[in-house]
Amino acid sequence: MNQFARLAIEAGPLAAFFIANSQAGIMAGTAVFMVAITIALAVSWRLERRIPIMPVVGAGFVLLFGGLTLWLQDDLFIKIKPTLVNLLFAIVLFVAHATRRNVMKRLLGTVLNLSEDGWRTLAIRWAWFFLLLAVLNELVWRNFTTDTWVNFKVFGIMPLTLLFSAFQAPLILRHQVPEEPAGSGPTA
Repeated sequence: MNQFARLAIEAGPLAAFFIANSQAGIMAGTAVFMVAITIALAVSWRLERRIPIMPVVGAGFVLLFGGLTLWLQDDLFIKIKPTLVNLLFAIVLFVAHATRRNVMKRLLGTVLNLSEDGWRTLAIRWAWFFLLLAVLNELVWRNFTTDTWVNFKVFGIMPLTLLFSAFQAPLILRHQVPEEPAGSGPTA
């Protein structure tokens, strides 16, 4: 799948959430978000015959906390969802780092080929970034209107994540391990 299709699948549900919220409020936005994220997973499955773990976890949280939001008619649940997802990712990465397990390599090892030190550094940076996103989400939803929080979720978190990812390029380039050309392994 090309990068534009992947971005549309990942950002589409968020855009639908933003539009529905601006037109009909947080409850309608939440319902649309739940439907859109389910469709995005189905499209991802249809195109690739697999669904990466991060979108599955994110969708699970959207469906759980979105369902609670709609059932209890309380937007607290959809607002704390980003906090809990980012805390979960941060905790997983911090625990993996402490136990010398390399979760990032398992998730991205088919896309990147880095030294062990590169993987460790990248993982710990992402852990701190996820923790920062959790704190920012808490600050925004607790201190601003729901519409401001939705705007932050759509126009703050995604750009911050893309910017943070871009800033990892020097680390990735510095720790990239060249791939061996096909057929140049040890000979018998």
